[in-house]
Amino acid sequence: MRFITGSKEEILGQLHSFSGDDVQAETEAAVKAIIAEVRADGDDALFRFTERFDGVELTDFKVPQDALEQALDQVEPDFIAALEQAKANILSYHQKQKQSGFVDTEKNGVLRGQLIRPLETAGIYVPGGTAAYPSSVLMNILPAKIAGVPRIIMVTPPGKDGMNPHILAAAAIAGADEVYQVGGAQAIAALAFGTDSIPKVDKIVGPGNLFVALAKREVFGIVDIDMIAGPSEIVVVADATANPRFVAADLLSQAEHDKLARAILITTSEQFGVSVADEVEKQLQTLPRVEIATASIANFGQVIVTETLAEAFEIMNEIAPEHLEIQLENAIDYLSYVKNAGSVFLGAYASEPLGDYFAGPNHVLPTSGTARFFSPLGVADFCKRTSFISYTKEALAKEKDAIVLLAEKEGLTAHARAIQIRFEEEN
Repeated sequence: MRFITGSKEEILGQLHSFSGDDVQAETEAAVKAIIAEVRADGDDALFRFTERFDGVELTDFKVPQDALEQALDQVEPDFIAALEQAKANILSYHQKQKQSGFVDTEKNGVLRGQLIRPLETAGIYVPGGTAAYPSSVLMNILPAKIAGVPRIIMVTPPGKDGMNPHILAAAAIAGADEVYQVGGAQAIAALAFGTDSIPKVDKIVGPGNLFVALAKREVFGIVDIDMIAGPSEIVVVADATANPRFVAADLLSQAEHDKLARAILITTSEQFGVSVADEVEKQLQTLPRVEIATASIANFGQVIVTETLAEAFEIMNEIAPEHLEIQLENAIDYLSYVKNAGSVFLGAYASEPLGDYFAGPNHVLPTSGTARFFSPLGVADFCKRTSFISYTKEALAKEKDAIVLLAEKEGLTAHARAIQIRFEEEN
């Protein structure tokens, strides 16, 4: 792991030098070409890309509903039990996010309000590739269910040996309405524009690789998206009171995701940083995904040493991490220091995987510094707000002169006239 010291400005300057922009630029042209081909050729393009990228020759994309039910019998009962427990936690947390409309009648003759309505269709992207993520099935579908979305379409890459039964079992438990075996940028294009097999949706959510993230950015505006997610990242703020074995394990829990994943420790103790770095090297050797995690740690693993905890949190807020662990004594006392983070884990026993799988808060989180303005996926992401207004003639009469003045100042005469005409005598 690379050690970074110095003033706050010097530290931030070194951090900003670590970016994946060059990798992103190389992929954009390919993504645009894939989207254009799917838009033009529909299913034919999807079949071609599935064979090219996934090595699977398909004749149909839709996964039969009975295949989801059969998957429940193919996986271990303990796995089903774990999914059901996680589902209960996710539901109990997200049900508290439900919003209500309102009606305002404060002024005589004036009725104002807001409706909350679910989207009609949601497209759920569930990654495949180097790992399968049944947890993402639950995290994406269950908030949509709570919001009341009537049609939830799930897409996920096919496997050379068939669909992953753990993914299908999770889809059955979460309540996916339809599942299609297609992945990558081509799946995002299919959801955005629709094909003969796959319906167009109103919104696309869910994490994916760089191709998926750039495809979502490309179709935004044609459909809505949750966010543009980059590689996974974690920042741990800790001091010498923390357990270096715990911290190292948590850093590696993100490093094993992706060679571009970022694992950062911010500490006030250089000696503690050395202990954590030593532990990372030791634990790396025992990981099945050692090649991925090693590349992540070598390229993006950092130990930042600061003078004070206040400075540590200032730097953390500049990074705006996807996951933030606070491994300090009385960790909750530092929650007020947090301005920018996707999800916060407080104390030695709130390890990041607790949030990934089980506690209930969503694990679809903003990355790459976007926690400055994006939020975790939630029920509100599957809803839309509609305002409504009603005025009596008497109520409008009190406001008409102000409305006409504002319209005329903007040079919009027809706007002014639409108000005035209601108070003129008919000829």
